[in-house]
Amino acid sequence: MKRIILSALLTFLFIPIVPLWAQSYNQEKTALANFLVRMYENAPFDGVKAVEDYDNAYLMSVVKLDKGKYNSESALNRVAAVKAMSQASRFFNGSNITEDLIIRTTEKSDGTSDTEIIENIREHSAGYVKQLEHLTNFPAENGQVFIFIAPLNQK
Repeated sequence: MKRIILSALLTFLFIPIVPLWAQSYNQEKTALANFLVRMYENAPFDGVKAVEDYDNAYLMSVVKLDKGKYNSESALNRVAAVKAMSQASRFFNGSNITEDLIIRTTEKSDGTSDTEIIENIREHSAGYVKQLEHLTNFPAENGQVFIFIAPLNQK
């Protein structure tokens, strides 16, 4: 009888503790995802930002895509992942930007002239960022927003 009471008592003591340990990773990621979604909805942006929570710092890469331009969900997800990696690579490795400005003036037969301005901007970036994690995605005005993160450091 003492064994039954002791095992029942131990069972009731340890059952509430186990789910807390098993759920902690997902709860932290869910809380971070909710925080970043609220941050985006407050002030929408595309690109890369560094964000911090209490214990970690993350590089956040936000990509907004128009769902109508892609014929499948997998193509939309792949393009979002590639764009996020490209943004993160530019952030970590930098890029080389060149700009050419061409101004053409043509004379017309009536004595007036037309001026045409052509601006060519080229960006070259080399590098690869593999550690991006797809944190969440959600619908937004005129598209779908994807949030990817990569840990910057552990405090």
